[in-house]
Amino acid sequence: MISRKKTRQVLVGGVPIGGDAPVAIQSMTSTYTYDVDATVGQIRRLAEAGCDIVRVAVPDKRDTDALPAILDQSPVPIVADVHFHFQRALEAIEAGVHKIRLNPGNIKDRKQVDRVIAACRERSIPIRVGVNEGSVVERKDKDLRTAQMGSLAADRRSTLIRLMVETLEDYMRIFDENDFHDVVLSAKSIDAGMVIDAYRAVSERFDLPLHLGVTHAGPPETGRIRSIAALGSLLSTGIGDTIRISYAADPIHEVEDAKELLCSLGLRNRVEPELIACPTCGRIEIDLIKLVAEVRLKLATIKTPVKVAVMGCVVNGPGEAEGADVAVFAGKGRGIIYVQGEQKRTVTEAEMLDALYEEAVAFAARVERGEAELSTARVNIAPPDPLPRKTDGSVPLAVVRER
Repeated sequence: MISRKKTRQVLVGGVPIGGDAPVAIQSMTSTYTYDVDATVGQIRRLAEAGCDIVRVAVPDKRDTDALPAILDQSPVPIVADVHFHFQRALEAIEAGVHKIRLNPGNIKDRKQVDRVIAACRERSIPIRVGVNEGSVVERKDKDLRTAQMGSLAADRRSTLIRLMVETLEDYMRIFDENDFHDVVLSAKSIDAGMVIDAYRAVSERFDLPLHLGVTHAGPPETGRIRSIAALGSLLSTGIGDTIRISYAADPIHEVEDAKELLCSLGLRNRVEPELIACPTCGRIEIDLIKLVAEVRLKLATIKTPVKVAVMGCVVNGPGEAEGADVAVFAGKGRGIIYVQGEQKRTVTEAEMLDALYEEAVAFAARVERGEAELSTARVNIAPPDPLPRKTDGSVPLAVVRER
């Protein structure tokens, strides 16, 4: 059980962040916000995939002009992403947005920042402020920049973390002077180790909720490793109240991977099937990769968190899939299907996909009717004993007729 750090709670629409609230999943649209239909369509897809909060970019007035229509149709709270133009923030607040992403350092007029904070305070709208390693080094004051660059040359990691914390402290003084405390913090980097160290330092310094993320993570193929390494490490030690896994790809993948991360750590309950499968090896006697891909697609129609196992052999598969609600263990050309440890039937390789799906659907229906319970403990699935092999090395599977 992960013991999470208690932080101040803020409300983003109806979604609480911090305190004892579950870790919230965020993503961001990749559409032009002024294209209302495209933006709403993507927001709905993200919400259906399990996203709790969606951020939209509002660089232009035509984007904030589109917000009322988007907000009317959105099934989840919306965050307006504001970087340089304080007027965009005021327009988004007026439109009824649920949270502002603000970079005070990019809005040079303090009075403008104060106006945004006042508008958010009046409407109880939280603000997220963040830093990353590319934005904390001084760019205008040459003497200060020279000093910082010297420190970076001597110890880059420690200096960057110190600068991140100091920058957030500068930002927070602005909010404190405005008596505004509904703030969420972030401290991102492209380096997973830096992300871990930076958020640990920020967590020690502030009691505000933290938005976790890795900046410029890249495509899903590499970005998910970078992101999970950092975010998983932080979440497992109780740090983090809301997360975004960001990719240079369709944002739906961000939500899918964030959900899997939280479920794997026990920080979120599954609401859809969980698929486990053995790795490929020389014992496999079926086209396991193809079968797993097909099973994954079929299971998407089931809305009950049934645990399904697809194992490529009958030697180690049964033991390794203990705890599965429905499982198939394959031999050469055939497979045995179990339901919570009970052997149900033997089918040909061509029948495996449909048979496994049928058993999963039937079991899910029993769970929904209250006639069965999802597995919460280990299920002892014993393989056929003994396991003689034919002259070609395959294991002959006895036929078990469907009941």
